[in-house]
Amino acid sequence: MVSMPQEKRENFFTELLKFALIAIIIVIPIRLFVAKPFIVSGASMEPTFDNGQYLIVDELSYRIGDPSRDDVVIFRYPRDPSQYFIKRIIGLPRETVHIKNGKVSVTTKDGATVALDESYVVHEGNGGDTDVSLGNDQYFVMGDNRPESSDSRIWGVLPRANMVGRAFLRLLPLQSAAIYPGSPVKK
Repeated sequence: MVSMPQEKRENFFTELLKFALIAIIIVIPIRLFVAKPFIVSGASMEPTFDNGQYLIVDELSYRIGDPSRDDVVIFRYPRDPSQYFIKRIIGLPRETVHIKNGKVSVTTKDGATVALDESYVVHEGNGGDTDVSLGNDQYFVMGDNRPESSDSRIWGVLPRANMVGRAFLRLLPLQSAAIYPGSPVKK
């Protein structure tokens, strides 16, 4: 057995300690303020997101800008903030969301009514016709798998303060890896 000289052994441990310290200084702020892991649980967003998919959540964008319609957001469930949900933004602050016969339209704050192109919705249903007017800092969110989704149709509006961030990266499964997964293709 060949022994390492004492100086080389100390140098190795010093370098290892420096590396670990630098990694902690970089990783902890990113994990706390920029990005967070999230695992999809349930069928409410199928077929866009399947149960068990591993996502990275962008927590920074909503600190410097506002959420947009069609963003896929991760948020603290308003009735139990210890739980996290994933849904799609349908209605924005000061808009009115209309659901009639499973079709969704929105009256924007300037008074225009827009029928939403929801080509990502495969299974419609779950709930009757409704009109919901949103206040300041309130959002209307729905799952893409409407019959399996507990969303704003059931528990009400989502306060902006409950939003954690938007789905930024789908890492697993690898064959489904994508940046901004679930974002509709703009025509």
